[in-house]
Amino acid sequence: MSLTLYGIPNCDTVKKARTWLADNGIDFTFHDFKKQPLAHDTVAAWLTDAHWDVLVNRKGTTWRKLDEAARAAVVDADSALALMLAQPSVIKRPVLAGAGPLQVGFSAERYGALFAPGA
Repeated sequence: MSLTLYGIPNCDTVKKARTWLADNGIDFTFHDFKKQPLAHDTVAAWLTDAHWDVLVNRKGTTWRKLDEAARAAVVDADSALALMLAQPSVIKRPVLAGAGPLQVGFSAERYGALFAPGA
């Protein structure tokens, strides 16, 4: 199984996820989407596994800095995809791909269940 954790390194929640994975001996690749742009196909695939409203972080600074028209324009998966590609910081972090269903955000309990023996 090839795991990729997507996020930005200075995000506290991403730091917690990276630490949890490392402390539990789980190999993963970290994709810093500030330095490595996200591919259209990658984000489109996420949207088949998670609802766009889960992936768009409406509580974050990037969302709040968007003008009202830009926020109002995000009404479906296609508009969310365009926004996430243009402004990756609007994506709720971290995103963990390759461990079954897409994981958005971090919870030690959820990761523990995901990686439990026999899971």
